[in-house]
Amino acid sequence: VSKQPHSTGMLLSSYDCWSVIKASECDVDLVYFTPLSLSLCSRSRRTGQYNVQRGKAAGAALGSSSGKAPYQRCSSQDSLDEQAMVDYFKEVEIIQCSGDAETQEDLQLKVADEGEQEEAWLMEAGLATLFDESASDGEDGIVLLSTLTRTQAAAVERRVETLKQTLRKRNKPYSVPDVREIFKPSPASQSKVRNGARPGAPGGGTDAEMDINLEVSFSEQALIYKEGLKVTQPQNEADDRLPDFKVSQDKTGQTRVGDLSAEDMKKVRRLVLIEMSALFDTCGIEVKAHKALKVKVRESGLFGVSLSTLLEQDQRRIPGTKVPLILQHLISHIEEQGLDTEGVLRIPGAATRVKAVCHELEHKFYEGVFPWESLKQHDTASLLKLFIRELPYPLLTVEYFNAFVSLQALNLLVLLLPKPNRDTLKALMEFFQRVIDHKDRNKMTLNNVAVVMAPNIFMCKGFRSKISEQQEFAMATGTANIVRLLIRYQNLLWTIPKFILNQVRKQNMENQRKMNRDRAVKKLLKKMAYDRERASNKQETTACRGFIRVQAPQFSMVSMAVQLTEDLKASDVLTRFLSQERTLSVKREDLCLYEMGGNIKERCLDEETYIKALLELNPSAEWVIKSVQH
Repeated sequence: VSKQPHSTGMLLSSYDCWSVIKASECDVDLVYFTPLSLSLCSRSRRTGQYNVQRGKAAGAALGSSSGKAPYQRCSSQDSLDEQAMVDYFKEVEIIQCSGDAETQEDLQLKVADEGEQEEAWLMEAGLATLFDESASDGEDGIVLLSTLTRTQAAAVERRVETLKQTLRKRNKPYSVPDVREIFKPSPASQSKVRNGARPGAPGGGTDAEMDINLEVSFSEQALIYKEGLKVTQPQNEADDRLPDFKVSQDKTGQTRVGDLSAEDMKKVRRLVLIEMSALFDTCGIEVKAHKALKVKVRESGLFGVSLSTLLEQDQRRIPGTKVPLILQHLISHIEEQGLDTEGVLRIPGAATRVKAVCHELEHKFYEGVFPWESLKQHDTASLLKLFIRELPYPLLTVEYFNAFVSLQALNLLVLLLPKPNRDTLKALMEFFQRVIDHKDRNKMTLNNVAVVMAPNIFMCKGFRSKISEQQEFAMATGTANIVRLLIRYQNLLWTIPKFILNQVRKQNMENQRKMNRDRAVKKLLKKMAYDRERASNKQETTACRGFIRVQAPQFSMVSMAVQLTEDLKASDVLTRFLSQERTLSVKREDLCLYEMGGNIKERCLDEETYIKALLELNPSAEWVIKSVQH
């Protein structure tokens, strides 16, 4: 840990490191974790969105040959160069000149009061029973507590204790139990963590490749480093060169957002909230959730409408829509006109024309009579940015607005986003990557796209606050770096870490045990087991001979037997199925092999999943082939 005197609100830039900071009045504690290139801005004492100044103020923030720089840096080179940040402030000026930035009065993001915040946190984590005995999540909460790691348990303990103290100060009656009655340390799990391989160096070696460990809790990894790992000083990299991360191959397959059932995703979200809080607690970072703001929003239309309302409108027309249709059309139109156009996303369309087209879209889009062929590409890009800015609630929701600071934190925070926000953000990141793939012609590198889109993503309508010039530049660079990370590591950030999935499996197993202990259920299960035994006698026989039975109820071939080998993958099962189901009209990419039952509700398998390894993890699983909607 290195301590250097810095002023509050300064910008931290570091290379080849994952950094977390604790901002205070006089110093910043900087801890290096696993390799990652990013820039962090410290937590401002004033919360909320910022309003960047234009023109000369922006130039002053970038520094000049004369005069003292308005901020200090903790490495020899920034992640984003000065020219890139000039493009950022140009984009801000374009936004302000467009007139849409001033159409709504400023709203300040408010931090929840002490006690109120802890109570809301416990409710969101599914642990309301810890302060309210009448809460409906009693059994589920107990099961959840039994699966927590030591750092996760400590995060819950901290909030329970804070809530108790707050209620005591208010002289209010409370039923919060003593934390010693809630948690009992698990020596076996602690030993497993302490003896496990350190992130970035599997087996204790010094592999030059940059690994990221998804099998051990991020907060546990942070604690291991905090307890004794030597600090590796950051090294410089070119501004567009971020490290490639290697995720160790897992034979049970990777799990991406959308692969699990809604019921299991609910468990994932609760665990992710606890894990994120544990990670920041371990690193000494205080992140206070903002209160959800009540903003007047339109109840219909395209621009200035909430994502949930948009999707309700769209799903009435096309069931299963996950990303607003207007956004899909704007992206498609930009791509149809070619991504080789120089300055695509950066060069603005004509403001008056964009405003007129916006009005026309509102009236003609759903009728299908809008003249897309006459819409210019740069105007379309401006409409896409306007759509993002006009969202009444930002894509990166306000509850944890200041917490998007590092790769592991970003991974957890992406998983915490509401599903419409997460799906829409992913569609945008995929589009941005396709733009970057044409950088040799369109001159839009990762940095260029990040600095142009950051103001549109973070300067959301209705959220403004006055900040100093110093904070202004720090926030500008910080948000641009967040967009860089979201684009560059999107495949990793939309992945559910294995340690979270394993905790979900433990919860499901414990729930099953509780069900089996219920006499009425046990009696019913006994009858069901007898009927199942008779019906699946043939299936058990084939399994004993080294086969699995794969069900395909949606198709004409209801089931098939597949020989179980060490090398059998999910992709092999799908290939075998397609070779036998010759009349199938569904494309290969629209098929998925699902793991169902046992200790998971439903999971769409990565095609690289080894079936035998997964069967050892979930012996009671059944295998089902279904068509999926991408």
